[in-house]
Parts: sequence; C-alpha cells; structure tokens
Amino acid sequence: MRGTVYLRRYWQLYALLVLPLAYFIIFKYGPMWGVQIAFKDFNFFQGIGGSEWIGLEAFREVFQTQDFYRTLRNTLMLNSLDLIVSFPAPLILAIMLHELRLAWFKRLSQTILYIPHFISWVIIGGIVYQVFGTQSGMINNVLMSLGFDSVPFLTEKNSWLITYLATGVWQSAGWGTILYLAALTGINKELYEAAEVDGAGRFKRIWFITLPGLKTTIVTLLIISLGNMIAIGFERPFVIGNKAVLEYADVLSTYVYRTGLESGQYTMATVVGLFQAIVGLVFILGANYASKKLTDESII
Repeated sequence: MRGTVYLRRYWQLYALLVLPLAYFIIFKYGPMWGVQIAFKDFNFFQGIGGSEWIGLEAFREVFQTQDFYRTLRNTLMLNSLDLIVSFPAPLILAIMLHELRLAWFKRLSQTILYIPHFISWVIIGGIVYQVFGTQSGMINNVLMSLGFDSVPFLTEKNSWLITYLATGVWQSAGWGTILYLAALTGINKELYEAAEVDGAGRFKRIWFITLPGLKTTIVTLLIISLGNMIAIGFERPFVIGNKAVLEYADVLSTYVYRTGLESGQYTMATVVGLFQAIVGLVFILGANYASKKLTDESII
C-alpha cells in the first residue's frame, strides 16, 4: 500500500528509471541468451537454437590450448601492473589539484588532464607510434640526432610494457580524478582549519584528514578494479601491440577477437568470454568480502 502511495507521489522519479532499465535489459541481460553458444557446436546458419549441443567439450578444448594460458597470463600481468601503476595516479592527482590555491590554474590543469579520456584509442595509437616509433618516432629522432642509439619502445617487450603502462596512465588518470575530487568536496573544511590552527602541516593534513575522507571511495574503486582483473579492454593492447611483442601484448580480448571473428570459432570465443565473466564475478565478490572483513567498507 505504501509502495503505491510512493509511486503516485513520485512517479516522475520512477519514470526516469525507464530508459536505464531498458538499456540494461536490452543490452546487458538480453545478450545472455547467447551464452548457451559455449555449450553448443554453433552453426551460423542453424542459429543458436538449432545448433548441436556438445556440453563441456568446448571448455576442455579451450583449456588444453597453450594460447589460452598465455593470453590469461598476459591479461593478469597487465592488469596487475595497471593496478599498481594506474590506480594511485588519479588519487595523487586529485590531492594535488585539491591543494592548489590558484583557481584559474586549477581549472586549466583539470581541463588538460581530462582531454586524453575523450580521445579514441585508435588516435592514441597513432600518437604513440609517432612519438615512440623506433625509426620515425619523435623521441628516437631526437636521440639519434644527438648521437645516441634508438630505444625500441614498441618492438622490445620490456620497453613496450613500460610504454603500455605509461600510455594507460596518461589516458585514464585525469578522468579518474573526477571521482576523488567529488569525494573531496564532502570533507568538512573546518577540519582543515582546526588542523592548521593546531600546527599541522600540509602533509599531515593530507594524511590525517584527506586520505581518511577518501577511504570509502578508494575501497570502492579498488574492489571494482580487482573485479576487472580478468577482463581487459580490446582497443589498448590491440592498437599499441604488434607481432614483435606478441608475447606480452596478446591478451584474452585479442584472443577472443582472433578466435571468434577472424577464425569463425564462435563457440570457443564464447567459452573464453564466459570464463572471464565467472572469474571476474568471483574476484569482485572475494575482494568485497575481504574489504568488509578488514576495513568494514564494501559495495554490497
């Protein structure tokens, strides 16, 4: 009865949920019908319903291939390094921006930092090759003009790994600061004033006021990041990677692309996608449980 009263009184708010719900039903839950491809010998002409049921045979085939374990290792390695390098970057940037006193310089810095997020990875890939290319890259041209040897930023696996991580920080760190800056606005300014009166320096104010105030945001983003450990975007490794560094650049998303779209093995590609979803769910639930036990902070 009370629910009906709320619905009549606030129907405009409930109406706003129609489009988001429709989006999730159509584009998130609807495609789950195709998960059964992982258990069938999928034939494009027979469709999902008409294809032969093969059970777990495709799973056994995928888990017996070396390419799968190599791409799984690379996915975990790149995501782990991204977590170490890229996760603290937005937090540090947000604190630095928060401490700035010149409003115009703060706005200018924010704009410059946000711009890379809106650039397509295809364009970023072109920029990377123009800047870091071995023969025609801007940095190597300067080094060679000064008499130094060129650095194989994109053709030697360890150098490529550093370039990959640095590009990721440049592209994502500025946008990630928005969440932390929003959380910083919720910290009571009187706490900073009281700490300053008590003689606390800037670093002590950051350590004892700013970081504790960001605790919930940090934990939430960390749990989400851990949940995405097994998932990895397709564009970044595909655009920046090449055959010379395939040992590191080949990840699960590129494996799915190569197996599903290029080779037409849709069943095996679906198996890998389902594996990523299940393991990702386990990761995020495990991280949420550990966070709740250790810090009393969680998202569920």
